[in-house]
Amino acid sequence: MCNTDRHASTDMPATIANEQVHEMSDSGVIDGSSTSPEQKQLASGSSKSPFEQGKLARWEEMSAHMRREFTMWHRIMRLDAIRVSGEWVPHSPSQASVSKRAANQLAMDVGLREDENLEPCLRHHAARLVSILEVYALYDPETGYCQGMGELLSPFVALLDEDYQAFWCFSSFMNAVRQNFRLDEVGIQRQLQMVSNLLKLSDPQLYKHLEMIEAVDCFFIYRMVLILMRRELTFEQTISFWEILWADKTAARFDKVKISCRKGKRKAPPTDDLLLYVIAAAVRQRRVFIMEKCRCMDDVLNECNNMSGNLDVWSLLDDARDLVASYHHKLVTSA
Repeated sequence: MCNTDRHASTDMPATIANEQVHEMSDSGVIDGSSTSPEQKQLASGSSKSPFEQGKLARWEEMSAHMRREFTMWHRIMRLDAIRVSGEWVPHSPSQASVSKRAANQLAMDVGLREDENLEPCLRHHAARLVSILEVYALYDPETGYCQGMGELLSPFVALLDEDYQAFWCFSSFMNAVRQNFRLDEVGIQRQLQMVSNLLKLSDPQLYKHLEMIEAVDCFFIYRMVLILMRRELTFEQTISFWEILWADKTAARFDKVKISCRKGKRKAPPTDDLLLYVIAAAVRQRRVFIMEKCRCMDDVLNECNNMSGNLDVWSLLDDARDLVASYHHKLVTSA
């Protein structure tokens, strides 16, 4: 879980983190094409002074406690980065063909030593993840690093060859999902509770069974919420699904668009919480198995984990739209 990972012990000396600040600036994670004042401060500088002064300034501003936090984050993010799936490779020919020399150099630059058996393209990808996540941990020290962030970053790194582009896309993405990584887990708990309420409204029998097996808190969908179903969906499905989520959030802000369900169905309003309706739809698609075979929360968790790679995202979206059309108003009224 998030809070456990972030407070794991580490023997990494603080000097390594200081070295990493220099390495991050040398790797060119951010460049000067950004336009906001803060981005310019981070990304400013010619080739003679690339972003290093801004990063060192941030390091100097950090308290001793935050520096210790950073060294711990660095160790965890390295281990997480080498475990990220390589299913992106067919979708990024330019990165799939990276040379062994380039991969080894970047891995050395970010202190990545746990990945010697990886193919060059996977090693290079892992090193880019570490480099960008290091910058993000300094850019947003309140959030820092938590397990799961690497899986959210990986699609951006796979699709964008320039680190600064991947960084700012990821940073904007995190503005919407950083609540998932709060130590108090308030954001996660709110979402789990909403799915629980939705199941109670839409499927009372299933909800009653979850109550009976003490799984009504919906902890079994924790991972789906945390990383937006990244592991449940394929790489291609993830890209399409996330774009639909972003489009729905944008439409919900303007409150002007009505999005149709299947032909002949009621119209579903755009919502900030489409992800949760999709997750509820995924659980409901497994309702028969859950009610007949699951006798505890761990059984439901295992069934949810088995969804990985076996979901029809378009069918889920259709079912989710139906749920939005039928229950969105009731959930908003009861909130």
